[in-house]
Amino acid sequence: MRLNPFNPDSISVRRAGGGGGFPGGGGGRLGCGAVVIALIAALVFGIDPGQMLGSMDDLQQNQLPTEQQQQQGGETATEICDDSPYATEACNALASLNQTWEPAFQQAGIEFRQPTLAFLSGQPIRTDCGPATSAMGPFYCPADQTIYIDPSFYDQLDRQLGAAGDFARYYVIAHEYGHHIQALTGIANQVRSAQQQNPRAANQLQVLMELQADCYAGAWAGKNRNAIDPGDFEEGMTAASAIGDDALMRGAGQSVNPENFTHGSSSQRMQALRLGLESGDDAQCDRIMQQA
Repeated sequence: MRLNPFNPDSISVRRAGGGGGFPGGGGGRLGCGAVVIALIAALVFGIDPGQMLGSMDDLQQNQLPTEQQQQQGGETATEICDDSPYATEACNALASLNQTWEPAFQQAGIEFRQPTLAFLSGQPIRTDCGPATSAMGPFYCPADQTIYIDPSFYDQLDRQLGAAGDFARYYVIAHEYGHHIQALTGIANQVRSAQQQNPRAANQLQVLMELQADCYAGAWAGKNRNAIDPGDFEEGMTAASAIGDDALMRGAGQSVNPENFTHGSSSQRMQALRLGLESGDDAQCDRIMQQA
């Protein structure tokens, strides 16, 4: 996908935890609960959920300094984004996502606020949603309206899941941006309220939220169809298939249990992404939540 270079004045970006460069060089959302993120990380990276939850408890007890306290000041957006090719890609995507979604919000009469992109670098930090590490994978924190990602995740996406290509990487950040859209429109709060009122439907509602975020990611690309290169669609479908709950469970040597799905099956994620891509219409994505 051919994206324009980012304008440093048009994006909010910071380095989470401070420190040097990113390894590798070239989803889950924390706001929905640490347990969900830990299980997804376990499936993707082979991490023992029990160990991860224990480590998160340790992080809480040790009272990590906040991300802002750890931040090394004085860096410009350009310096942070130019730290690696992956970081530059992410900043280009963030700029495009902002430029695409802000007019849509204005047209709908909804206040728009840009999210911040924070780059993790292996160090544990404390966000407004709780403690976090790179092992959790990319996530969106609604409490501080920030997308957190360690760019080295993209190497794992390629090598461990076979999802290569720039569009696969753009899909990841566009999906997390989709959760920002849900936070701004109030969908996220509505779902959390519904989950509390009906715990038995909590997983189903979570899956629908993730599928809607997939669709929003596709709608962003569909709205920028002139920037799509040959092969991008296939890269997106490969990535969506690779990170389906059923595929991750099989890859982790587990039996597939739809009751434990949190993001949707491979076919569901591919269908949601395709819906956004082919329509370029976020209204189509809104209909996903009507299945609740």
